[in-house]
Amino acid sequence: MQLTDFTGLAIGAGTFLAIGLFHPIVIKAEYYLGTRCWWAFMLAGILFIVASIVVNNVLVSSLLGVIGFSCFWSILELFQQQERVHKGWFPRNPRRRYPWDTQ
Repeated sequence: MQLTDFTGLAIGAGTFLAIGLFHPIVIKAEYYLGTRCWWAFMLAGILFIVASIVVNNVLVSSLLGVIGFSCFWSILELFQQQERVHKGWFPRNPRRRYPWDTQ
């Protein structure tokens, strides 16, 4: 058995961890910053994708790509999280104004 036999397993575990880490990041980002921070996820995603293209190691390149596309997916999740807050499924930040506030 060679070390490369575990590459797929490592990529799978890294993907699982990336999804698990981005879930609370999106929730906290929406709570404190709202949807206006979507550009930070876009910029991070672009940087991770570029890094994945530059790196020659298959495992590292794959994990960087997974993180990059997780950043892109987080943009959608950020706006969906705002909808979940509007529906009352998640707490709203009392220090922020929301688009549905009529004040």
